[in-house]
Amino acid sequence: MTEETHMLPSTTDVLVVGAGPTGLALAISLQQAGIAHVLVDTRAEIQNTSRAAVIHAHTLDMLDSLGVSARLAAAGLKLTTFTIRDRDRQLLRIPFGRLPTSHPYLLMLPQDATERILTDRLTSIGGRIHRGVTATRLQHGPAAVEATLDTGHGEHALIARFVVGADGMHSVVRATIGTDFTGSTYEESFVLADVRMHWSHGRDDVQLFFSPDGLVVVAPLPGGEFRIVATLDNAPEHPAASDVQALVQARGPSRGTSEVTDVLWSSRFRIHHRLADSYGDRSLFLIGDAAHVHSPAGGQGMNTGLVDAVVLGHLIAGELRDPSSSRSIRDRYQQLRRPAAEQVLGLAGRLTTMATMKHPVARGLRNVALTLLDHVPPAKHAIAMNLSGLSRRRFTGNTGDSGAAQVALAGQ
Repeated sequence: MTEETHMLPSTTDVLVVGAGPTGLALAISLQQAGIAHVLVDTRAEIQNTSRAAVIHAHTLDMLDSLGVSARLAAAGLKLTTFTIRDRDRQLLRIPFGRLPTSHPYLLMLPQDATERILTDRLTSIGGRIHRGVTATRLQHGPAAVEATLDTGHGEHALIARFVVGADGMHSVVRATIGTDFTGSTYEESFVLADVRMHWSHGRDDVQLFFSPDGLVVVAPLPGGEFRIVATLDNAPEHPAASDVQALVQARGPSRGTSEVTDVLWSSRFRIHHRLADSYGDRSLFLIGDAAHVHSPAGGQGMNTGLVDAVVLGHLIAGELRDPSSSRSIRDRYQQLRRPAAEQVLGLAGRLTTMATMKHPVARGLRNVALTLLDHVPPAKHAIAMNLSGLSRRRFTGNTGDSGAAQVALAGQ
């Protein structure tokens, strides 16, 4: 039995199931508020694979309250432009540098690096992660939730006032709530790879390329690396350098240098667009992928989950400090965060549909529309507000949004 397993308590205020970015953010929020909690994760350690690679402005504004935004910004690569092209032809260029935020950029940072920074913050303020521990059963008791945890060396019983599922698409917490996870699966499969490459087209922006063969996204990462995302009907399970090279060569720019030299890691996956009908039931709540999953278009998934975590942490702390509150956490949390997820699913869905058009006429009309938008600054600003998450500030109850406060104080 490990030391961390041995130290599992029998009671706590909050059990957080899942120590990915969203679970870590919630645990930091609770630890800062002095709320007793237990954070468990099935994984023995942080994985070096990473699907999420961008942290948006609104997310960083919210994470300021957790004391991590500065470290994330220092570790990541700040970009101020998102460009859509049809191979060599620029269609639409979205600037982020003048957004009303203290973080006016796209922060490129692989998820495993984000998790390490969040983990360091949690442990530095006295929190811990109980790894190799799986929540296998949850049951409502008279005034709390009775949880059964599999430690790998036997079962451990834990009673918690609240349980939060940050345990992903196959959430045991969501299954216990019994809510539907409404939606479907995209037809296309996606290739995701972090690579080293010779690339003569700059490292100043995220570039989305359309082509008759499909889309490819090329996004710079810290350390001179690049994130590649592409749709592919029959992708190999772990695409090799030659597979990624073929995608970039067929769909990216036809001029200049685009040579993939090394694949650091790669994956093939299918994308769902699903939303939990309910975000909670009595003392059980959902955050992140346990509540919503969608296309990677726009890089919204982890960001939405991190904001979920900050908002729910604030609500739980308020409830535990003042149990006489007349408004239930469940109602308030659902009213704030489910509409935000609905908007994100709509945004990601529209971007995916636009990017995966197959009919030549539809693609031509799409390109004309984007080219026209490129000459309408208010429309481009609205798109940037939506992608950055700043247009969804109202779905946080102003929780932790120090970026908005700083901008307001500056009179901007």
